[in-house]
Amino acid sequence: MAKVTLAPVVEAVPGDDERNGLGWRTRVSLHVDEHGNVGPFAARSHRVVSVADLPLATPELSAGAPLSQNFDGFDRVDVLNPSSGGVRLIMGKQKPQVITELVGEREFSLLDSGFWQVHHGAAEVLTAAVQDAIDPELFDPAASNLDLYGGVGLFAAAVGDKFGPATKITTVEAESSATDHAAKNLSEWLGAHAETGRVDRWLRQLVSKATSAERARLERATIVLDPPRSGAGREVVELVGAAKPAQVVYVACDPVAFARDVAFFGEQGYTLAKVRAFDLFPHTHHVEAVGSFTRN
Repeated sequence: MAKVTLAPVVEAVPGDDERNGLGWRTRVSLHVDEHGNVGPFAARSHRVVSVADLPLATPELSAGAPLSQNFDGFDRVDVLNPSSGGVRLIMGKQKPQVITELVGEREFSLLDSGFWQVHHGAAEVLTAAVQDAIDPELFDPAASNLDLYGGVGLFAAAVGDKFGPATKITTVEAESSATDHAAKNLSEWLGAHAETGRVDRWLRQLVSKATSAERARLERATIVLDPPRSGAGREVVELVGAAKPAQVVYVACDPVAFARDVAFFGEQGYTLAKVRAFDLFPHTHHVEAVGSFTRN
């Protein structure tokens, strides 16, 4: 078995302030009690706790959070501080609006109700980590490269930026509105495509209907996946294994689910060659990890 390279410590994320990570969240969900008071839930309960400030939020978000206002008639208020446009509130069933997030000099459009990393430095840090995790000796820009659970195209763009505009890569995401924005965000890459579909169903169809030429392109491919906290799971890992890509890069937000999926990848003939961990959620037990798998 290949040697696994482990980071000696969980890596800090650039941009955290001197107070050991305070002021990092750009998105906060607040809940409303039966009297219209707003605040976070108490630990392991649905009891709303009124608070005077949000010390884990960015200064801009904390200053703009409506903690003293009454929201009778609503059950939740989301407060976000995107890269541009200032702090905004999402209340009830209001129509989502398009916002822009910046990663370095690159812009990503998405709905304000859509998924984006909550740490203000996470997208840029994870972009670099994914780029570093890909072995260039195993990467083929003409292969059937995939970005699974691709959202609005963050990691597909990371791959395109590293390997050039002719890179072929398809991002797969179940949320159609995110796919629409991914198509726009990836429009400068001639070989980039954005498809809507549940990852397990999409992969099953891909693997079952692939021609011999398509299978050859899959076997030369790099697959990036960024599943939800529950992880990819056995079925998706087995489908990825059936495609036999040259390498897999896994972005994980739960160490337990990641460890389980590492074992599943082992059953499919893949070795965890390298892993890095990042403290994207200061003052919590959560850790983000980026792992590289190679085919035995």
